[in-house]
Amino acid sequence: MGDSSHYDVIIIGTGAGGGTLAHRLAPSGKRVLLLERGGWLPRERDNWESTAVFVKGKYRAPEFWFDKHGNAFPPEVNYYVGGNTKFYGAALFRLRPEDFGEIRHHGGISPAWPLRYEDLEPYYTQAEHLYRVHGRHGEDPGEGPVSAQYAYPPVEHEPRIQQLSDDLEKRGLHPFHLPIGVDLVQDADGKAVPSSVCIRCNRVDGFPCLVRGKSDAQVVCVEPALEHPGVELVTGARVVRLETDAAGRTVTAAAVRLADGSETRFHADVVVVSCGAVNSAALLLASANDRHPRGLANSSDVVGRHYMRHNNLALMAVSKEPNPTQFQKTLALHDWYLGADDWDFPLGGIQMLGKSDAEQIHGEAPRWAGAVTPDMPFEVLAHHAVDFWLCGEDLPSPGNRVTLDGDGAIHLALDEKNNTEGLKRLRHKLQSMLGHLGMHDHHLLPHSIYLHKGMPIGATAHQAGTVRFGTDPATSALDVNCKAHDLDNLYVVDTSFFPSIGAVNPSLTAIANALRVGDHLLARLN
Repeated sequence: MGDSSHYDVIIIGTGAGGGTLAHRLAPSGKRVLLLERGGWLPRERDNWESTAVFVKGKYRAPEFWFDKHGNAFPPEVNYYVGGNTKFYGAALFRLRPEDFGEIRHHGGISPAWPLRYEDLEPYYTQAEHLYRVHGRHGEDPGEGPVSAQYAYPPVEHEPRIQQLSDDLEKRGLHPFHLPIGVDLVQDADGKAVPSSVCIRCNRVDGFPCLVRGKSDAQVVCVEPALEHPGVELVTGARVVRLETDAAGRTVTAAAVRLADGSETRFHADVVVVSCGAVNSAALLLASANDRHPRGLANSSDVVGRHYMRHNNLALMAVSKEPNPTQFQKTLALHDWYLGADDWDFPLGGIQMLGKSDAEQIHGEAPRWAGAVTPDMPFEVLAHHAVDFWLCGEDLPSPGNRVTLDGDGAIHLALDEKNNTEGLKRLRHKLQSMLGHLGMHDHHLLPHSIYLHKGMPIGATAHQAGTVRFGTDPATSALDVNCKAHDLDNLYVVDTSFFPSIGAVNPSLTAIANALRVGDHLLARLN
């Protein structure tokens, strides 16, 4: 391989976008090369150790980015085969039909997409089936129309979460089973049967899955793709720049720094960037040349701009009764997604997090001084914890952007108060109900372990929007098929293409879009 090798398609990155695209292209017989800057995630006991994963950040990339003030911070990124899906919570929601149109928020406008929900709907269904999403369409009254039911039934609530669901329904709300990608077979009581890969443990959220029961891109897409003779994978391969022909219309090579420090080039008819919203933008910016002085695909000057990552809160309530739940991530609530009886603007959604344990809570203790009764040890508190994730939409702003300094280091400018009023009101909605949900009224504690010790800018798990698509080359970098306006053979297939982000986890939309772009590429290559 290297300078003498030529492929039909090079895909840079193996996460939700790149890994899924490889899976779609693999049966075609085309020569496909996957380039992954990381390696295979080691399977070891530390995969499931809270201290290793959360407190020590053992698997997080050993790098620092810089904020707008020049302060260094550790980003929430993981470089492994499968990308960030190795650590995601596998919550696989569809955007609502309204998310594809213009929405007025308290803090501004969420812009319309250049395609409609109906255009992506068939691919949402394919994505749900491919990633083994468990759920039940029809429970959430605000969801869009569907062409097929989930292929797998919802993950059943354990008793304490079933009680929470019942209590929410008594208040006139519409809780529904959270759509989650796991390789689970349940018995009549909801327990994992002996042959089930997923064992319904408490490690689904934020941990890599030691038993391969979570639907991550490595397990679901990359490994099956590699079974086809035309698909190859090079790990430890960091693409440092893309090179073009003299006219600047075609990407001719991906310059790659290998694990041993040497550099080589790979060539293909089509090059697809799928490194995550920050790193995809950084690669395009780093590839500036005489024909593209501001970076590839950047005649519009939007590459790196309009970065989004959701307005999130990870919160822990304290149940009056013990919460022995293991697999807690089974419930969501979207009654205030687009507004409320006392608020004309969207608030966002509430979903369950993976279950807290004593090690995580111990790491939080200094921030909670005086917030909980002193006679409640960490172990007891953990046994009563009920964990929530609140997700509100942040809005694309040109000032929220990725740039590179003279040394090539990533700088991320972010307004952390962008459209936050809805999220504050969503928290108030939840807090006002605690007494009716069997919780202590005032114990709703900030769960910063999910935000890497109180550094919101480092919470990049939902990153999106830096290489947006659209119909106007003056205001977008990509066309509707996610091909760069400025180049004939360059595509970007990860969450970078989002013009807006909605208020649900972006993974399923990235997966569905990769399948859609995959069909476009198959037609082009044939």
